[in-house]
Amino acid sequence: MDRRIKFRHLEAFSAIARAGSFKIAAAQLHLTQPAISKTLKELEEILGVTVLERSRSGVALTAQGEVFLGFAEQSTAALRHGLHSIRATYGAAGRLKIGALPSVASGLVPRAALDFAARNPDTLLEVHEGPYHDLTQRLRGGGLDLVVGRLGRPETMAGLEFRQLYTEQVVVVARPDSPAAALRDIVALDAYRVLYPPKDSAIRPLLARHLITQGVPLFRNRIESASPNFARTILLADPDTVWMISHGVVAGDLANGRLVALDFDMRATLGAVGIISRAEEVASVAAKSFCRALANAGPQDSTA
Repeated sequence: MDRRIKFRHLEAFSAIARAGSFKIAAAQLHLTQPAISKTLKELEEILGVTVLERSRSGVALTAQGEVFLGFAEQSTAALRHGLHSIRATYGAAGRLKIGALPSVASGLVPRAALDFAARNPDTLLEVHEGPYHDLTQRLRGGGLDLVVGRLGRPETMAGLEFRQLYTEQVVVVARPDSPAAALRDIVALDAYRVLYPPKDSAIRPLLARHLITQGVPLFRNRIESASPNFARTILLADPDTVWMISHGVVAGDLANGRLVALDFDMRATLGAVGIISRAEEVASVAAKSFCRALANAGPQDSTA
């Protein structure tokens, strides 16, 4: 590349080509017409070709200009993205918005957030917890920079990419004093109230397939909810209720003895947990730093 070509040359050329007018382009870049004309002339002298033809009707790209415009706009866009990424990490106004599914919101993400905050004190970290469908929709729309949680069904991943961190399975939990705690046959759960994942949750397809292979129909006495607080409150209040949920959501409850995992083979519900991002988008420096923090935080114990 000719080092005489500067960002201002590419920016001016792109602005004139898009606007089809020196006057409009100059106003967009807060320059005078003589100044933007001089900048374009400098670029053409460096390239040794004419990239824009002037006429009374306006400005039109030459054949050489059409070829060069695509590369000019790619270069300016990449540079702007790089500057934005640096400012997002190191600038006072930097902000990183993370979506966390319930299975990681109480374990992995908090550990990663502390690591990230220590390394990036000037970046404001926002963490939003919610169900899979809502978070991935916000990610596609630009409202979130990353989502951390379970991999969803293939049809829900359009326009998104997934990087696996670890795997975990669904567990069935109850109060230690619940009669259900002694069950060994998953079919017997139909006699209890079952807290079950809703249709748009990431774990429901895995769980549904597993129950079908075990000959278990969809539970008649069930409550569908994606809210861990709601489910935990009901479960702790009622010994005749069980909860089917990703292990990560209840890892703390199992560790301190508030809940117990029923002795069912749930290996068929094993699924990937990781980082969801927009496809073909270069991650910002802040996003890359948070991904490193997630990797450093390590997987939670993914088995019952």
